[in-house]
Amino acid sequence: MGKHYSEELKNEIIAKFFNEGKSLNSLEKEYNISYKSIFNWIRKYRKNGTVQNDINHKRGRPKETNIDYKERYEILKKYQEFIKAQREKK
Repeated sequence: MGKHYSEELKNEIIAKFFNEGKSLNSLEKEYNISYKSIFNWIRKYRKNGTVQNDINHKRGRPKETNIDYKERYEILKKYQEFIKAQREKK
């Protein structure tokens, strides 16, 4: 698994990039941190205004908050009736 860096260090590196005009290559050499990591921090900073991941972003399929069990039950009953009718046709 990858290395983890403090938010303070990330902010320090981002500040040098924006305020001092340091290049990604020079920051990579100065801090011995991969170019790709620094690039990703800068990208996140531009997108979110912070180096943290988007707080509202969640992985996976969103969960339903309001589950209507009565409606689901009715759908299931109709499906079962349909399957039963299909079997009786055979």
